[in-house]
Amino acid sequence: MLYNVLLIILIVVSVAMIVLILMQQGKGADAGAAFGSGASGTVFGSQGSANFLSRTTGILATVFFLVALALAFLASGRTIESGSIMGGAATSAPAAAVETAPAVPVSDVPPAPAVEKASSSEVPAAPMEKNPADAEKPVQEQK
Repeated sequence: MLYNVLLIILIVVSVAMIVLILMQQGKGADAGAAFGSGASGTVFGSQGSANFLSRTTGILATVFFLVALALAFLASGRTIESGSIMGGAATSAPAAAVETAPAVPVSDVPPAPAVEKASSSEVPAAPMEKNPADAEKPVQEQK
């Protein structure tokens, strides 16, 4: 809860800082005001808005950094459990298999007939070569 409140404060302060920084005039604008270009009739007086905007920007910058440090401190205390999706699926799959019975497939295709095994091995035997000496001789073409 505190993390969310500080995050909202940080966003509001950052937007306020952007607005205040964009409202400030550059250093070159003060030269025209020094020669009496009507700056005394402004809202902030003849001094201009430089002091007010500069102080407010400095205060907002300080608040911004303090809130950012507080958020970093709060985020460092959070523990996020890191794990893979496959790890979570591997731990939940056996539990689901124990609880439920195996599903009987519903199909229109009849099951395959059972085949009797002739030998104890499922791998067929390799064909035997007739004569190893015949295998090395090249076959001659007849004309």
